[in-house]
Amino acid sequence: MGEVLTRIASARSVPTGPRCEMCAVGIGEDHQHVVDVSVRALMCVCRPCYLLFAPVDADLRYKAVPDRYEELDDFELGPGRWESLEIPVNLAFFFRNSVLEKFIAFYPGPAGATESELPIDAFEAVLRENPRTSTMRADVEALIVHVVPGEVAPRCFIVPIDACYELVGRLRKVWRGFDGGQDAHTEIAEFFHRVEERSR
Repeated sequence: MGEVLTRIASARSVPTGPRCEMCAVGIGEDHQHVVDVSVRALMCVCRPCYLLFAPVDADLRYKAVPDRYEELDDFELGPGRWESLEIPVNLAFFFRNSVLEKFIAFYPGPAGATESELPIDAFEAVLRENPRTSTMRADVEALIVHVVPGEVAPRCFIVPIDACYELVGRLRKVWRGFDGGQDAHTEIAEFFHRVEERSR
């Protein structure tokens, strides 16, 4: 009798760990994401649910976040261009919101990701000077730009949008002062190292 009750209790126990936010099945720590476009939120999902929304260019409420990492080693950012975007730190990511039909910029800080109102003319000039940015998929891919002090050219990549939010989450834990401090700089350097490896 005791053995039977143990089996019943085991069958009713709720699995621990991450769960798919669509079908509630258990998923591992290393899982994929979809974007809920209507509320601009990431959802953790299992592989079958991810594949339901894999055609990311479809006009759907949910879009699967692709796994493309691409270095833009010819990215042009002329003198004064970064300042014209009114980003107060030297790191930001930009993506096209299909609901608002415009690009949005975020930069890291002690409170997490801070949204910045982009001067439209200034950012459109950057896009015109860098036509490869036109391949970015709305809502699910971002252009991440790091203006490195002392270096002529910035580091620029097209990355999955979830990679940007992961970086912001890591930076939020260590950010100190105006520019983030040494721990934040280390996190940024490690992030771009991983992105460079994925881009190859």
